[in-house]
Amino acid sequence: MIFKLNIDRECREEIIANVHERTPLIDEIEKLVTQDGTAEQLTGYTEDEIVMLQVREVECFVVEEEKTFAIYKGGKRYQIRKRLYELEEMLPGEFVKLSKSAIANRGKIVKFKVQLSGAVDAVFESGNVECISRRCFAEMKRRYGL
Repeated sequence: MIFKLNIDRECREEIIANVHERTPLIDEIEKLVTQDGTAEQLTGYTEDEIVMLQVREVECFVVEEEKTFAIYKGGKRYQIRKRLYELEEMLPGEFVKLSKSAIANRGKIVKFKVQLSGAVDAVFESGNVECISRRCFAEMKRRYGL
């Protein structure tokens, strides 16, 4: 097997594999190349278990007491051993920043609730509620036409 790597900042990125047949290894390589750095699974921790979480099933990620948590379907909470900015870089496009301490899965937001003070909350499928900062809500309105 021959491996060649050409680094040219001016050219369009392209990966070509010449193989004799499709194998599970080739399938895995294709999956790694085409996922654009987005994660499909994350490891979540509770006091007594370690669980592989499907990223698309996570309602939101929040930071509380300097720890990052994933609020999973059904409202279950798992600690994630990543910082919020690391998650932002690897999450698929349907995740949107709610505030300095929260990122939400847009597809899991059921409704927006306006408070008397003018603050806006995102209400998720599980009933979980997260406050949206004014700056992030203005960006969401501009971006998604809310």
